[in-house]
Amino acid sequence: MKSGVMLWIDRGATLLAVADPAAYDKGSGRCGRIDRKGDGCRPFISFSKTRGGGIYGDGIIDGQGGTPMVGSAETWWRLARRAQTEGGNQNVPRLIQIDHAQDITFHGITLRNSPNFHVAMNQVEGATFWAITIDAPADARNTDGIDPGASQDVTITRSFIRAGDDNVAIKAGNNGPTRHVSIIDNYFGWGHGMSIGSEVNSGVSDILVRGLRLHGTTSGLRIKSDVTRGGVVERVIYENVCLRGNRWPINFDSRYDPHARGSSIPIFRQIVLRHVRGGEGALVIRGLDPDHAVGITLDDVRFGDSASWQVENADATVSGVWPPFPGRAGVPASQKWEGCANAFPNR
Repeated sequence: MKSGVMLWIDRGATLLAVADPAAYDKGSGRCGRIDRKGDGCRPFISFSKTRGGGIYGDGIIDGQGGTPMVGSAETWWRLARRAQTEGGNQNVPRLIQIDHAQDITFHGITLRNSPNFHVAMNQVEGATFWAITIDAPADARNTDGIDPGASQDVTITRSFIRAGDDNVAIKAGNNGPTRHVSIIDNYFGWGHGMSIGSEVNSGVSDILVRGLRLHGTTSGLRIKSDVTRGGVVERVIYENVCLRGNRWPINFDSRYDPHARGSSIPIFRQIVLRHVRGGEGALVIRGLDPDHAVGITLDDVRFGDSASWQVENADATVSGVWPPFPGRAGVPASQKWEGCANAFPNR
């Protein structure tokens, strides 16, 4: 893609990504194979050092992750799953990669069946995803929805996302911080939830998640890191959130890999949950140690009676929480909250 160029895909039109490893290979002949390194494929669509423009329309971009690769009976997704079971990394293409770009907009488009991440971002300043759909099977490995990394001023709004991995994953590796991200009025189907991490080395801050509905995601609201890739995650607000059918509706874990060894300490602080409703599941808040406790405020956060808290090393301010937060008095109340009464229409 070039600066200022708009790709428009009209209703009824589908842009298909050919399932030919040679079309994406970076020159090493590794695309479509398993090796120790990975990253042997170019993306289907690339924004690199561009400003303005984006992808629009009511049509579809299909990554054909479930289509057999040219010259093989194996699909991109089966290759990825085999890499997981046999060891090594799959070399498969991302659908869309946005690098070192500014002021990118996606509107109305449907992205589906990516072989890998649907949208990955690196050092982007200004991006809006408005009323888009992302759809991949629940068992399609590493098919994240949108991953803002080392980026700022990002908005994802009024969109529907379900995927085989994180619905959204905010990341900040060694290439820079991620900050000022708004996730507003979205619906997440199956996937691994609204995630921050696991790499947060450069810091994540000033994140607003408001009006989010999560139905059938394994984790719901999730912050994950460990001592090999930790950093500061701060000023994160979750507000007016509805959850249903989640194994871990809340999952803030600074020991994501319990066997990790390193000195990059994860610090989660100024985390606020306000007006959050859910059903059953494990409610996990796990700081690294007493000196690096999770700093969190829970205000009107209520789940079903069968939900259970699993808390270690948390510095919590609690008001109107059910089931009772460990060591605090609980305030039972109706699970029907006006913002959640009709939150999950059939789809």
